[in-house]
Amino acid sequence: MIRQAARRSALFVVALAAVAATWELYKVVGPETGGEVFGWAILPKSNDRVMPHTWEMIAEFFDPETRGTPLVWQAVLGYAWFTFRLALFGLFVGTVVGVGLAILMARFRVVERGLLPYVIASQTVPLIALAPQIATIAGNWGLPRWAWVSILGAFLAFFPISIAMLKGLSSAPAASVELMDSYAASWWTTLVKLRLPASMGYLVPGMKLAATASVIGVIVSEISTGLAGGIGRATLQYAAKATSEPAQVYTALIGAGALGLLLYGFVVAMEFALMRNRPQEATG
Repeated sequence: MIRQAARRSALFVVALAAVAATWELYKVVGPETGGEVFGWAILPKSNDRVMPHTWEMIAEFFDPETRGTPLVWQAVLGYAWFTFRLALFGLFVGTVVGVGLAILMARFRVVERGLLPYVIASQTVPLIALAPQIATIAGNWGLPRWAWVSILGAFLAFFPISIAMLKGLSSAPAASVELMDSYAASWWTTLVKLRLPASMGYLVPGMKLAATASVIGVIVSEISTGLAGGIGRATLQYAAKATSEPAQVYTALIGAGALGLLLYGFVVAMEFALMRNRPQEATG
């Protein structure tokens, strides 16, 4: 396990180095004012205002955010911690809702046929358009602003969990289901003793997708609703200084990416705790 973790960490570092090298290579060979391919303006600009050097982005972390304020890395860390808590709560709510819907659809096939299309269609609703509506409803209920931002994160998180869980609940071996039936076990007993344990190998990958989706949902909601204190709002603040300090914009983006990796790592740690004592064939 330690060797596998070290190998993944090394591959991650190599991937980061490859991205940085590709970035710098494009700055050398790419057009400063952008370019076209077959008449489409798809080649990004490579000038320093749009694409600062990677070392300039790193150096920006150790400059003050503004005159007389803490360093950028300290500010970004605070913004990321704020957003992390909202995303974690959104992931929790999305997990509860997703698992609940999956159990309901697995129990009643008519519910699955009627509800599943709406579950899928829900992910086509633009989050920016949905945010004001959720804010209005939550405001009428007296919920704090951070709560409905987390709800919007849960809105993106519940979908992969519900689909993965629904698949997992039906993955129990037929022979085992027949054995439970021969014991006259109720559906709920079969669910607790057989179907839920069998679904763990499907639930965890769904939660990995949901973790990053929750971060995206919270960041977009922070931007669209104007909630201050998080990495989404910081991105807008730094973008306002894109002309004078273009590297600072990317510090917020790097912080957002690190935040997604952190929540993903949280799910991986939970996976290790849940699956370490399970037989290999039960998790495949």
